[in-house]
Amino acid sequence: MNNFSSKLLETAVNELAKLPGIGKKSAVRLALHLLRQNTQEVESLGNALIKMRNEIIFCKNCFNISDTEICEICNNQNRDAGLICVVEDVRDVMAIENTAQFRGLYHVLGGVISPMDGIGPGDLNITPLLLRIEKQAIREIIMALSPTMEGDTTNFYIYKRLKNIKVLVTTIARGVSIGDNLEFTDEITLGRSIVNRLPYESTFNR
Repeated sequence: MNNFSSKLLETAVNELAKLPGIGKKSAVRLALHLLRQNTQEVESLGNALIKMRNEIIFCKNCFNISDTEICEICNNQNRDAGLICVVEDVRDVMAIENTAQFRGLYHVLGGVISPMDGIGPGDLNITPLLLRIEKQAIREIIMALSPTMEGDTTNFYIYKRLKNIKVLVTTIARGVSIGDNLEFTDEITLGRSIVNRLPYESTFNR
């Protein structure tokens, strides 16, 4: 247990230790590092975090994080607007963008169906996805959820909802190991999984 000579330092350490992946020892190192920096640098960090929290919004089209009402990806005229990649959260958008293999648009569900966690279809951005497909000229939907039980359940639910809509439904190739999260998959493997995607129906026979 740390014996802090400063309550201010102790408070800062306790707040830093609340961050994911940051234990008490790491929090102490970070706090002492910040203490050694000049005031301007620390204020710049603090202001950036406060500005991010207060001003970042969700794109009203795809639900990706954005600085404006419509995100830069949706606003990019060079993207293929007829191709939508469905992902769990913004970390997956970042992971796929890092592959430089996908030039369509995204739709962020905000999670996956998980009855154990009390998350049902109504808690996700599924209805807005269906509305996008009905109102826009969408020719293909790529299901790019992590290959977990919850991800597969969500894929199947959306596929059933799309069954009577004239749109091609595909899924990323299984280069991504079962149980893995997309954000932890290397860029080459993930890029190949996007490029070599399969008709969703083909997964039923596996």
